[in-house]
Amino acid sequence: MDRQKQQKEEIEIDLLHLLGLLWKKAWIIVLSMILLASAFFSYSMFMVTPQYKSTAMMYVNNSTLTVGSTSIGFSSGQLTAARSLLDTYVVILKTRTTFEKVIEKADLDLTYKQLQGMVSASAVNETDVFSITATSSDPAEAELIVDTIVEILPDRIADIVDGSSVRVVDHAILPTTRSSPSYTKYAMIGMVVGLIASAAVVIIIDLMDTSVRDEEYLNQTYDIPVLAVIPDVYNAKEKSYGRYRKSEYYGKAETSDRSKSNS
Repeated sequence: MDRQKQQKEEIEIDLLHLLGLLWKKAWIIVLSMILLASAFFSYSMFMVTPQYKSTAMMYVNNSTLTVGSTSIGFSSGQLTAARSLLDTYVVILKTRTTFEKVIEKADLDLTYKQLQGMVSASAVNETDVFSITATSSDPAEAELIVDTIVEILPDRIADIVDGSSVRVVDHAILPTTRSSPSYTKYAMIGMVVGLIASAAVVIIIDLMDTSVRDEEYLNQTYDIPVLAVIPDVYNAKEKSYGRYRKSEYYGKAETSDRSKSNS
């Protein structure tokens, strides 16, 4: 029990020492946070290309579904299960054939892989409505991509899934504000990085310092008794000693000058 208590006290003392050390070096930590926050903010403003998003929403009506020659009707309760078909529509949207049709119709200078990375689609709040979003560095291009998809997708779905009916709920508009980057977010990341990095450097330098600090440091680190402590009297009185010698010298010089003038 005594050993555990001693270890606990040592840990508490070490933590207090580290907290005191960080408090003493707080100006370094704050300066690092400000510098890195400014660097990250400048990077996001001047180096990161702004991105714009344009979104449209479509409604998929599946009151009947035809499989081969068999027509299946859905009641109001069964329509909930039909919402899982939205995943199928998203897959159809993101196929190579669909994107190649979009590229051809909109005359885009993109590959279907590039366009695939720019377009996302998902259901809206688990309803029969799903949204289509295009992200681009050119706001007009983002709007054009979504408008072209909205024009092509209903026929693509109708050709593959019999009995489907797709209608536009909300058309795409030209985005006027960027969706990314967030300057505030980059600045906050820079502040956090500056805090962690500067605190880590301060702690590592302190841990690597093997110089003897005081009697308590010897007892904690090496667990050896201290027989005697020699005070550094010379360094403490060096300046006053120097002033005394200097004033004494000037006093003698002044006395000699006066004696010469009197003679």
